[in-house]
Amino acid sequence: MPLLALVVDDSMLVRHTVGRFLQERGFEVETAGNGVEALEILARVRPDLIITDLRMPKMHGGELIAKLKSKPETAGIPVLILAARQSGRDHNHARDEYTIYKDIDVNAQLDRALKLVLGEVPSKTSPSR
Repeated sequence: MPLLALVVDDSMLVRHTVGRFLQERGFEVETAGNGVEALEILARVRPDLIITDLRMPKMHGGELIAKLKSKPETAGIPVLILAARQSGRDHNHARDEYTIYKDIDVNAQLDRALKLVLGEVPSKTSPSR
């Protein structure tokens, strides 16, 4: 059974890009445009991984993470944070969360982060020869 990831970002482009990256590695992907939508999805599914932006309308990523960590049923889900730029470290998050900076090679960071939080994950399928 494939792993399920929830990608939460107010940018449709980011959701699509990160979602496609994950699908290429065998994940099923759900997406949400903000923390409120993410909580609605979490009411019906339990992802193996959550990747969330911090700055979003309605409910920002920090608030979403706090809600996740406060409930036993979601507290153990690994969370990766998408941050706009490396220099803008204006967030405070727990050590078990991994930050991916959008202004650096996102694919390489996602590969490293997935290995750290989930162990070995399938790599991109190589083109057939």
